[in-house]
Amino acid sequence: MRREDSEEKKSRKGKEKNPENKINKQREKQTEGRQQAKRRREEAISETKLAMIRRKQNREMLGIVYLFALIFFAMIVYFCHFILFQAEDKMASPYNARIDYLAQKTVRGEIQTADGMVIAKTVTKEDGTESREYPGGAAFAHPVGYSVKGKTGIESLGNYYLTNSGINPLQKFMNEIENRKNPGDTLVTSLDADLQKLAYSLLDGRKGSIVCMEPSSGRILAMASAPSFDPNQLQENWDSLISEENTDGNLVNRATQGLYPPGSTFKLLMALEYIREHPTDWQDFSFKCKGEYVDPSNPANVVHCYNGEVHGTVNLESAIAQSCNSAFAFIGSEIDVNRLQSLAEDFYYNKDLSIGLPSKAGQFSLTADSPTWLKMQSGIGQGETLCSPLQNLCMVSAIANHGTLIYPTILSEVKSKEGTAVHHFPKGEEITLMSSSESDALKQFMRSVVTEGTASALKTKAYQVCGKTGSAQVKEGGKLKTNAWFVGFAPMDNPKLAVSVLVEDGDTGGKTAAPLARELFDLYLK
Repeated sequence: MRREDSEEKKSRKGKEKNPENKINKQREKQTEGRQQAKRRREEAISETKLAMIRRKQNREMLGIVYLFALIFFAMIVYFCHFILFQAEDKMASPYNARIDYLAQKTVRGEIQTADGMVIAKTVTKEDGTESREYPGGAAFAHPVGYSVKGKTGIESLGNYYLTNSGINPLQKFMNEIENRKNPGDTLVTSLDADLQKLAYSLLDGRKGSIVCMEPSSGRILAMASAPSFDPNQLQENWDSLISEENTDGNLVNRATQGLYPPGSTFKLLMALEYIREHPTDWQDFSFKCKGEYVDPSNPANVVHCYNGEVHGTVNLESAIAQSCNSAFAFIGSEIDVNRLQSLAEDFYYNKDLSIGLPSKAGQFSLTADSPTWLKMQSGIGQGETLCSPLQNLCMVSAIANHGTLIYPTILSEVKSKEGTAVHHFPKGEEITLMSSSESDALKQFMRSVVTEGTASALKTKAYQVCGKTGSAQVKEGGKLKTNAWFVGFAPMDNPKLAVSVLVEDGDTGGKTAAPLARELFDLYLK
């Protein structure tokens, strides 16, 4: 037994001393090491791939989170924009089914002037039928509009409020139980009753428009258009009002829908553009008027001053005061037309000036490629330039208000039938159209029109008026006629009232339109 153990030990020692065995063991260890390294590499690669997959998934998840956050933020922005800028339009839309529902439950509310005159109301007869009455009649017809044959004017603009009811919930509940309609809310406008009636009476059946506003607030105080119509007899007279034989345009609100050549009132914008192109030396402008201006490049192009009057040497202020066509035809031919076009568009030429009533955008088509004769004509407010009386009013209101236009508004507030305030309409947007120094210069020019120029009918010690007359020639039916303009404001230092007067087929602006403006100032500033 011992002998066998001894032999086995010798055998093991022999094997250990054998070099091949050592090499095999080393190879086995190396193979095992390589396998372990390979496993570690595979594990590392697997972990890296897994980490990459996780990072990709995280990025995708983060992208989804960002996407939903962006959508949520966009929805908040849209809702805020909708509430601030579109809600009233959507509520007033004739396609809003809720209004039809409200109308069935509500007696349409009253429309009032700022001083409490009822200018539209609903009367319920003994048999339960309702009819709409307009105590203001033809004088208020265009701003107020009507609610039969469709809706227009304030009747359309304030439709949602007129068919809503702000009475207390208990009374609404009782009316529901007793199957009675709720009284509609009262819509209060910015119109001044006396000023509106005077404005309409001053037109005295002549075609035209008078619009008045408060420059510091943008509130429309009067909006008269003639010829007008009686909204109380609209159904009976509808066919004749819309017939082709009727060329008077009774249903047209000339204050917002009428487009007319601005005539010499446009010289205020021409003067403003000249000042901007010559900021340091515009005071040195000098032009020798000979009663006409002849285009040096084409003697066939001639612009005449009114009645061929020779104004002599004029500066910018006296050219405005005397309404010198020759001087402004010259300026029109020399001015940067691209800049003038941009300025005109700032004053709502080629843009819609909408206050919620039917309207048309003014037109200014002059370009740098336009012929010289058209540039000369545009310089005096003729040619292809057209504006509405409201648009011209906004121009002088901006001048009156240190260069800032308060966008015009015609609605003031909504009250329940009980007299509780339900809604206040905000003041119009403030839009800076010129610097205060520019408005001061134009204001002085307009003052000179009254003291030394074409609007002498407005000279008075009671208040200082700043204004500009205009006499625009148009062809109608093959005949040449003159539209008379006056735009202005008073008092000069603290303007309370701005007016725009347009009388079709009149005399000059100084003879026809300016005297009407004086009566408006006398009434409002007394």
